[in-house]
Amino acid sequence: MDIRNSQYASIGQITNQYLQKRKTNFDQTNSANSVSFSDLLESKKNEASSDTYEVTLKFSKHANQRVESRNIELSGEVLQRLEDGTRKAQEKGIKESLVMIDSLAFIVNVPSNTVVTAVTENENKIFTNIDGAVIA
Repeated sequence: MDIRNSQYASIGQITNQYLQKRKTNFDQTNSANSVSFSDLLESKKNEASSDTYEVTLKFSKHANQRVESRNIELSGEVLQRLEDGTRKAQEKGIKESLVMIDSLAFIVNVPSNTVVTAVTENENKIFTNIDGAVIA
């Protein structure tokens, strides 16, 4: 039987037809969805810079009592540093954080943005049930 003159296609012909068909489909898919690497990288950079962690801290009743009884002065700068420390803890995935600001220590429940307690340097304290610390 002479394959060259038969009505059947050879393996080479079938392979070429199949590969040509796949190449056409691949080119059409990629040209419709093509984004250059530099464009993708730039868009990811812009997303990262626009990601803002809005932190609005609340003070629990216990924390308010401790701030008042320990005469802790919560100036605008201290509150800003406390929010920055909480944001950093949030970025790292910390749930219960010790945030140190100068001679003050705050325990913050990060998911709820709630200050749980406040301590001054004049007290001996042991901090338990925290999974991270931030020095702000």
